[in-house]
Amino acid sequence: MGFALSITKNIHDWLFSVMPEGVANIVEMILIALVYLGIFAIAGLFLVLLERRVAAWFQLRIGPNRVGFQGLLQTMADALKLLSKELTGTVKADKFLYNLAPYFVIVSSLMALAVIPFTRDFHAFDINIGILFLIAISSIGVIGILLAGWGSNNKFALIGAMRSGVQTISYELSIGLSLLTMVLITETLQLSEIIEVQKNGWLIVQGHIPAIIAFMIFMIAGTAETNRAPFDMAEAESELGAGFHTEYSGMKFAYFFLAEFINMFIIAAIGTTVFFGGWLSPFGITESIPVLGVFWFLGKTLVLVFLMMWFRWTFPRLRVDQLLTLEWKYLLPMNLVNIVIMAAVVWLDLTINF
Repeated sequence: MGFALSITKNIHDWLFSVMPEGVANIVEMILIALVYLGIFAIAGLFLVLLERRVAAWFQLRIGPNRVGFQGLLQTMADALKLLSKELTGTVKADKFLYNLAPYFVIVSSLMALAVIPFTRDFHAFDINIGILFLIAISSIGVIGILLAGWGSNNKFALIGAMRSGVQTISYELSIGLSLLTMVLITETLQLSEIIEVQKNGWLIVQGHIPAIIAFMIFMIAGTAETNRAPFDMAEAESELGAGFHTEYSGMKFAYFFLAEFINMFIIAAIGTTVFFGGWLSPFGITESIPVLGVFWFLGKTLVLVFLMMWFRWTFPRLRVDQLLTLEWKYLLPMNLVNIVIMAAVVWLDLTINF
């Protein structure tokens, strides 16, 4: 039995021994939510620091180096600053929608994070439609962005929200099709089973050239889905101030800011799970020492996060027409052809084996 599984089993047994079953179930859910909120906050702070370090490296600058050793506490200082700032808003804003929008963005990110398998034992919500669940949940976040733009009653925020809506709806197609291309090999939507299929080799190797094409499209579309440069038309500061969150301050702004980095982590984590074997090491060590699975998973995920940051600090921002042309004229047709090729590869392999 894994270390994480033994701890959770002990807590489960203790809770059910000291309180009624219904209350124990609720307490368990609250504890799991608190653990994931902690992961959410720590991952967000670390990724902000990593982004600044990577940006400084690409631009030959020093980066954070004042607060804490080598600037390691800089993001903590920023978090305290945002916590202490006044929550301001516009007089003409729709108060209900304006206040509701940040929670849509945060909750959708948390729900997506819950189905990510960090290891075999550290997996909060292992359902048999994991890929479908992730595709569905990713659609909810854009509602928060649309509410923020509309509720702010600001023309720049509204334009940013409209851009984000059109961008997210467009690039969701490419993300979904690239994942379904890999589902053809695994024959399952359950993330834990997708990882089990990869014990004999990562899917990016098993799937041959169609898998490599699917991965490349997934990373491009995933970067666009998170509204990050060069696809950050929703918050193009040279045109729209801060885009859809122009009118937000303090912790409400921090929710949008944090959700962007967590969404980037989620895209990278999905890529790691589907294409690169999740917690599995390329040497088979993970099976004998399960705790190493976390390090393999995080290591591979951070490599993909670095790749997304590399995109940001390398390519210039696209125009809106270029952004939509890339999806509808290039990525989507490539995806459709690629999924047909993958189906043919799978069918031929089954035929030969038969």
